[in-house]
Amino acid sequence: MQEQIKKILKDLGENPDREGLRGTPKRVEESLKFLTKGYDMDVKKVINGAIFKEDYHEMVVVKDIEIYSLCEHHMLPFVGRVHVGYIPNGHVIGLSKIARVVEVFARRLQVQERLTKQIADALETNLKPSGVAVIIEAEHFCMMMRGVEKQNSKTITSAMRGCFLKDPKSREEFLKLALS
Repeated sequence: MQEQIKKILKDLGENPDREGLRGTPKRVEESLKFLTKGYDMDVKKVINGAIFKEDYHEMVVVKDIEIYSLCEHHMLPFVGRVHVGYIPNGHVIGLSKIARVVEVFARRLQVQERLTKQIADALETNLKPSGVAVIIEAEHFCMMMRGVEKQNSKTITSAMRGCFLKDPKSREEFLKLALS
């Protein structure tokens, strides 16, 4: 990868051998591997058995989970917040595991729409709750730094499963809690 990064630097008109750029190919490689570490992560291993039997059937919301991801179209960052809600069906999940599931999918080349769906699907599959809801609010550098250059634009996506999809009252409660 480092040789390819050197070639990119040359194609941009830079000298990859100058002092400030000598270590850049290695740093870029390490950075890209870190930013896409989600490919090497498995949801079941991340959850690691942290699903516990619990007689709780009310809504659980974890909001403002920070995300840093890379747009698969331009490989530029998008950053934002994820809000996750679920209604247990006899089991709860360790709260930190929700943020870790988000990380599994955020640390891949992504589009926000797929990321939203993947988080909801993973929680639904592994937790089997009465419902799962996910909202992502993000700012995309591909829209801010290039192209239309709209620095104040945000993209909001949602995925609703189970009772959040079928019951307007559950959906409304989640939206009120997540977006307040």
